[in-house]
Amino acid sequence: MNGFSDISMLPRNERRMALRHLERQNATFPTHIVQLPESSWPSGYRPPNIREVWRSREFLVQVFDQGPGVTRLSVCKTAWNEKRDRWADGISWEDLQRIKRECGRGGLDAAEAYPRDSDVVNVANMRHLFVFNEPLSWLWREGGEHA
Repeated sequence: MNGFSDISMLPRNERRMALRHLERQNATFPTHIVQLPESSWPSGYRPPNIREVWRSREFLVQVFDQGPGVTRLSVCKTAWNEKRDRWADGISWEDLQRIKRECGRGGLDAAEAYPRDSDVVNVANMRHLFVFNEPLSWLWREGGEHA
């Protein structure tokens, strides 16, 4: 969705140009998350069940319908780590909580899943929050109580 998913595959001179373009593009966005109109999404391939795209200088958020009562926020940074040749990592818990709020889901519970080893898919520095329409009964609440 960010238009630069294959930066690592570009020849060196094209990569430098793409990274400079990405830096200039990032600077045009605010520091807080804003929803992008569908008309500004890249043409061509669209992931199944994508519903919204949000962006800031630092983050790209894609929102997917995961079925009744569950939405997934897929979050990645918009900076490229040249040393590691992949998208930058280091998204904190505080970042994820703020992003969830700025995407209009601050009043809902969310969870991050860690699959069993045999099901791990680690092809990008992305974090996935599963947001639930109904409160999760097993979360701690203010005062240390469960819901």
